[in-house]
Amino acid sequence: MHRSQSDSERLLAVLKRELKSHGWTGARIARNLSIGEATVKRWLAGKSATIDRLSKLAELCGLSLADLVRKAERPASGLAQELTLAQERALMADEFLALMFVTILAGYPPEETTTDFALPPRLIESALSRLERLALIDRLPGGRVRSLVDGTIIWNKAPMRTLFEQRMKTQFVTMDFSAAESVYASEMVKLSPQGAATLAELIEEFRRKVQTLARHDRDTTHRPASWFVSLAVMRPLDTSGLDRLRGG
Repeated sequence: MHRSQSDSERLLAVLKRELKSHGWTGARIARNLSIGEATVKRWLAGKSATIDRLSKLAELCGLSLADLVRKAERPASGLAQELTLAQERALMADEFLALMFVTILAGYPPEETTTDFALPPRLIESALSRLERLALIDRLPGGRVRSLVDGTIIWNKAPMRTLFEQRMKTQFVTMDFSAAESVYASEMVKLSPQGAATLAELIEEFRRKVQTLARHDRDTTHRPASWFVSLAVMRPLDTSGLDRLRGG
């Protein structure tokens, strides 16, 4: 891993904390990965801790290596780093509530959402009250709100991942990729496990850059703006379409 010693130590500290919070003891890890407990201890001490091995340990907690890196690099903000299962279920059950929360999380004031989406103020007020009861936002004087959740949150739990599966995918499945105005980039590459882990980090870096761009654009550009949605993904190549050729 091409990281300084302090970064490596911070990454291992986050990994140990995540494993502990998910109930993974050394013995349980050893049984799951079919290795000795002594090997587990060496890995968690940073000895022979390759990217592939760290990825395997992270996966036990439902995290990718990119998730671990982001948790390790994230400055202490005093904000919640993840939602409770109850909070995610509440957002999953109400798509509009989820939209309000995501826009607030991104730094957009409620009145802007009201105007942009032509929504009745009473709906906004109802959603803000619910978000406050869920301990997701603070309501401040002058109609302002403050998110109680870090903007770089990782959606680890099933409810929000399911919501993204249902709604985010639809945004792109219905997209006309042949249209002249469509903007996209796609690559088919062959990668080692280390290369795949690096690609996952690049995708996370892209997300952070998009967030930075949006903040800069909002603060420095005083022109009408429109909403856009971006999606950066990776997956193993599906070669099932070649089955008929293999049979020949």
